[in-house]
Amino acid sequence: MREKDIRNADVLNRYLELVQEDCRKFFNDKKSFTVVNCPACDSIAHTFEYNKNGFDYVTCNNCRTLFARTRLTFECLKQFYYQSASTEYWVKEFFTPMVEARREKIFTPRAEYLVSYFGKDQGWQIGDIGAGFGLFLEELRKLWPASNYVAIEPSMDQAKICEKLSVQVECCTCEELKGHDDCFDLLTAFELLEHLFEPLSFLEKTSSLLKPGGYLFLTTLNGEGFDILTLRDKSKSVSPPHHLNFFNPASLELLLKKTGFDIIDISTPGKLDWDIVEGMIINEKVNVGSFWKLFAEQGTPDAKKDLQNWISQHGFSSHMRILARKKDEG
Repeated sequence: MREKDIRNADVLNRYLELVQEDCRKFFNDKKSFTVVNCPACDSIAHTFEYNKNGFDYVTCNNCRTLFARTRLTFECLKQFYYQSASTEYWVKEFFTPMVEARREKIFTPRAEYLVSYFGKDQGWQIGDIGAGFGLFLEELRKLWPASNYVAIEPSMDQAKICEKLSVQVECCTCEELKGHDDCFDLLTAFELLEHLFEPLSFLEKTSSLLKPGGYLFLTTLNGEGFDILTLRDKSKSVSPPHHLNFFNPASLELLLKKTGFDIIDISTPGKLDWDIVEGMIINEKVNVGSFWKLFAEQGTPDAKKDLQNWISQHGFSSHMRILARKKDEG
């Protein structure tokens, strides 16, 4: 898989420009911002890394989580997601044209991963948090038709799309969801933890929604991933006010255990780390050192493939996948 298979570079750059414009429009005074401790371990000890678009990114000295120490207040963050022009552009211009490609390259493999672990249809109650267009629920339902599916999606427009799939829809955030305590056998949340103002509260809520012994399936960004560490503030994954929390396998395990989960699997099966870095070197002339420039220009396809496989297999991809289980009562 190549980066161009799932996103258009020009559209992504325009989207990031709009995000900066929206930040200037919505958040032009200090009252919009707050300062937080490490979202994984709550430590106050940190090392400054860089400032991007007015947001200070630091690394926790205790658990090595990379995070935006300065961030928008929760209410300002909600306002941004609901009212900004960049959000509308993301849905219409960035995501919609690539729906089928992302279904094939991203959502179908996620459904297949669950089937490879759990086997045949369990007849479960399954909820997808931040369901978006409902692509994952569609793909999983093809493989597990006997299960019952709930789309948890705060965007009214995207919730209406999910309703057309004949699944139950809850148009709210996970934290606002009522009447579903101890209800779900499986909850999923993809590319969500990095956006959250307070990941701890989110995971506590997911725990309350799951039955004892229920499962949580997550994907998120790894702050110790190759492209994020190599590109630093030039990384397009570091995109405030959207991406605030960059856990790593160890710090995310720490947070999940704190909120009542046992870890089944944490891996970094990403396929795009080198492709992203190479694109920034070749197309945008980003300087990441002489060796990587040489490798981008003269490395063989096999060498680049081997590098990406090594990155993924040894826990250094920026794409992180987690399967966890809520502890049984007693």
